[in-house]
Amino acid sequence: METRPPLPPFTRETAIQKVRLAEDGWNTRDPARVALAYSEDTKWRNRAEFPVGREQARALLERKWKRELDYRLIKELWAFDGARIAVRFAYEWHDDAGNWYRSHGNENWHFNDQGLMIHRHASINDEPITSAERKFHWPLGRRPDDHPGLSDLGL
Repeated sequence: METRPPLPPFTRETAIQKVRLAEDGWNTRDPARVALAYSEDTKWRNRAEFPVGREQARALLERKWKRELDYRLIKELWAFDGARIAVRFAYEWHDDAGNWYRSHGNENWHFNDQGLMIHRHASINDEPITSAERKFHWPLGRRPDDHPGLSDLGL
């Protein structure tokens, strides 16, 4: 059976590792790769979509990154207990007309014993911003270790 360390029950250190691994994965914008972090029977609530299963989650991510261009994400640990982690996040992106947004949200995660996410509940709000208001400036892909996090940026 596949595993995705770190595994629950989480400590503060392993919860922070899990959050950063999720952030790194999502910043690849590779739906097939990202979907591997979720169980085959994962259940999501993402805005007004409720995908069930890894394949539906992957399809949602494909649609997402076709619409949300130049996507850059930062996640931050909010709380953890046992096999559950809560995060807050923000990401910046633009649409095909060049309009920029900063999307803010919270996620509640529940993991199985193998470290795969079985539930993901996300609440997300989109804030229109100008290009000059952007705060996430790194080449597409993984956020550099020296780039400020959400708290450091005042977000």
